[in-house]
Order: sequence, then C-alpha cells, then structure tokens
Amino acid sequence: MNREIVTIVSGLPRSGTSMMMKMLEAGGMQVLTDNVRTADEDNPKGYYEFEKVKQIEHDSSWLENARGRAVKMISALLKYLPQGYHYRVIFLRRKMEEILASQRQMLVRREEPADKVGDERMAGLFRRHLEQVEAWIDEQPNIEVVYISYNEILSSPVEQAARINQFLGHTLSVENMVSVIDKMLYRQRQ
Repeated sequence: MNREIVTIVSGLPRSGTSMMMKMLEAGGMQVLTDNVRTADEDNPKGYYEFEKVKQIEHDSSWLENARGRAVKMISALLKYLPQGYHYRVIFLRRKMEEILASQRQMLVRREEPADKVGDERMAGLFRRHLEQVEAWIDEQPNIEVVYISYNEILSSPVEQAARINQFLGHTLSVENMVSVIDKMLYRQRQ
C-alpha cells in the first residue's frame, strides 16, 4: 500500500460510495471516517463519512492524515483537492433513474419535499455536472481515476473488486471485499 497516496471514493450522492468504503475497509485498507453521521434506514451499514471533508475549500489540513487511507468525498468537492498530493479516485457510477429514486426515497423518509426539482431536470443537471467533473479529472496530473459501476458491482462483484484491487496496487483481499456486498440493500432497481 502506497502510504503517500490519498484514495478518494467519489460520485454522486446515492451512487454506492458508502458500500465502496465498506468494501475497501473489508479488503484491508484503512479508511478515514469519524462516525459523526451514523447508520440509518437509508444507509444501514453506515455512511463512512469524515465531516472535515465538507470544509476542504477552506481547510485541507486533514489530508495529511488521509495519506495511505481511503476517504469519501462527493464529486462536487473534488475540484478543491490541493495539488500537493497524489490521489487515486474510485469514482462510482450508477443508473441515473436509481440515483434519483434513492434520493427521493431518502427525502420522503426525512419528511422533506421530494419534488422541488423534477427528475428530468435533475438528471440533466447531474449529467452536466458529471461531464464537468470527468473533464476536470482528465486535466489533473496528480489524479488517477477508475470508474466503477455500482450496478456492475452487484452483477459481477468478483470482477469489479478485482478491478479495484488492481487499481490500488494488488494490496487488498478481493474475497473480503466481495463478502460485505449486501444485495438486499439494492432497493431502487430500474
């Protein structure tokens, strides 16, 4: 495991980033979390978040402790990663209809308005955002990226875990990574 590299698990909200963090941890990678946001009905296995990540635009000092570890960061914050580090980004993709359905269900459970923006408009905004983020990543000399499909993890977990392990330098246990995938949590199927 390269102790100088920061591994970032990223993607849109509800794209499988928490599951990926759990897979990395089970595979043998140290993860940077603070357990401030605890497991709930939307993420019964936990969120694997680190609150300081949300402040990266103004304070990136926590990155020093992220070397050699994995940390979760939504895609909108990637642009604030400072140049002084080398990053490996595992970028989760998921069928857009499933992301939207999962977000809507989460809002309903929290008794928040779930219809402020229509699905078609939100899908368009997300697609533009993803195009911009991917173009930005392509221009960064200090970022390596692998794009992983949440849907393919569920349909071919061994192959996808092996891809991730290869990307990270063959340091993880693929068997252990696969063992924590819970297909029962795949609730917004399209």
